[in-house]
Amino acid sequence: MDSNLILLVITSYFLLLFIISYFTSRKVSQETFFTGDRESPWFLVAFGMIGASLSGVTFISVPGEVGNTNFYYFQVVLGYTVGYLTIAKVLLPLYYRMNLVSIYAYLEDRFGFWSYKTGAFFFILSRTLGSSIRVFLVAGVLQLILFDDWGIPFWVSVLITVSLIWLYTHRGGIKTVVWTDTLQTLFMLLAVGTSIYLVGKDLGISGVGGLVGRVFVDSRSEIFNWDWQAGTNFFKQFASGAFITIVMTGLDQDMMQKNLTCRNIGDAQKNMFWFTIILVFVNLCFLVLGVLLYHYCEVNNITLPVRTDDLYPMLATEHFSVFAGTVFVLGIIAAAYSSADSTLTALTTSFCYDFLDIERNYTRVRQQAIRKKVHLVFTGVMFLVILLFRWINDQSVINTVFVIAGYTYGPLLGLYSFGLFTKRVVKDKAVPWIAVIAPFLTFILSLNSKKWLFGYEFGFEVLILNGGVMFLGLLIFSQKKGGWPETR
Repeated sequence: MDSNLILLVITSYFLLLFIISYFTSRKVSQETFFTGDRESPWFLVAFGMIGASLSGVTFISVPGEVGNTNFYYFQVVLGYTVGYLTIAKVLLPLYYRMNLVSIYAYLEDRFGFWSYKTGAFFFILSRTLGSSIRVFLVAGVLQLILFDDWGIPFWVSVLITVSLIWLYTHRGGIKTVVWTDTLQTLFMLLAVGTSIYLVGKDLGISGVGGLVGRVFVDSRSEIFNWDWQAGTNFFKQFASGAFITIVMTGLDQDMMQKNLTCRNIGDAQKNMFWFTIILVFVNLCFLVLGVLLYHYCEVNNITLPVRTDDLYPMLATEHFSVFAGTVFVLGIIAAAYSSADSTLTALTTSFCYDFLDIERNYTRVRQQAIRKKVHLVFTGVMFLVILLFRWINDQSVINTVFVIAGYTYGPLLGLYSFGLFTKRVVKDKAVPWIAVIAPFLTFILSLNSKKWLFGYEFGFEVLILNGGVMFLGLLIFSQKKGGWPETR
């Protein structure tokens, strides 16, 4: 593809984002940045959350991963439905009843000061790493198809990327993100739909029936794996999907902050219901695209790239038509920014409320200045972490995201499970130590599982193990209600 055309697409795209930012950030209050004034239409939140949930990881890694693990990822997606039901029926009513801005304030109410800070810290750690990986993936693609041609080094292109995100979110915050994510989700879905159609057309596939038939007979479309020892076993993947959803959506300030901008709990639950249905279908579309991409390579004798993450970008920019390539670029940009913009807003919200206690400790004038500084600092942190991943990444990014989630979200899973399903009082000052030890013990067990557990290999369900170890640690350092007093 011509780099000038790509630059024109990117420039036009960002002009749209800045226009949306301008209209959504007029006459905003300090609370607007954090809560969107709780006036977001539920259908906009639902549609926008699709893009934030999928991100560039799904857009690039899922189609490529089909070559390694068939459709086994769909087992995880099926588990998502159970997770989203749990969020809608258990967590959202809790958050709305407590009228929370930061969802981690629940931990202070339930356990105490140190538990609260521990939960917020692990969210900030998890989201910083996870979102940086997502942006890193897309930044690498843009570097390959655009910035290398212009002689711009990777660190400069990443700096431009995160700076643009900061520019269109620093005033309107979550209110702007709800609207920009809607646009970005639309572009992402148009991109994958158009890619399926165009690749299918090149392969001589006609109609939906022909497409389904071609994918069905391909061995890579196998969905279920019943081998109990394999990391891709159905029961492992299904359970992992449910728990991944609970922690990466229901216990995640980034995703929940959007839900909490809805007018009431009823709207938030409707949002979650429709979001779940659409998300399952969209993930299936990405897997179908993966089969078509591999089939396209076989028919046209195209050598597969070393990294599966490079398959879709390579075909789109080097082998597809200019139109198909342009659609891909638009989709990948949308995928990147729909995740990163809300992450910066959520990290700013969590730090301001959970660590600075901004509403209690500062005047309204000071609150705005501090919020802007925190937002800028997290933009810089994301920039540095992306550069770090540039040097250490060596596997499919979809796996990297879930591996990190297993270790960093595990303590959150244990904390909320213990808080919701027991009435015991935890020794609050012990919680940070338990939250550090639990991932460490989980790592040791996962590393030696094949030797210690008769060949059993942990996959994404390492998250469940980590949460269970955390739960057990909390149980050991707890008493029945009326035991240890809360301490700060």
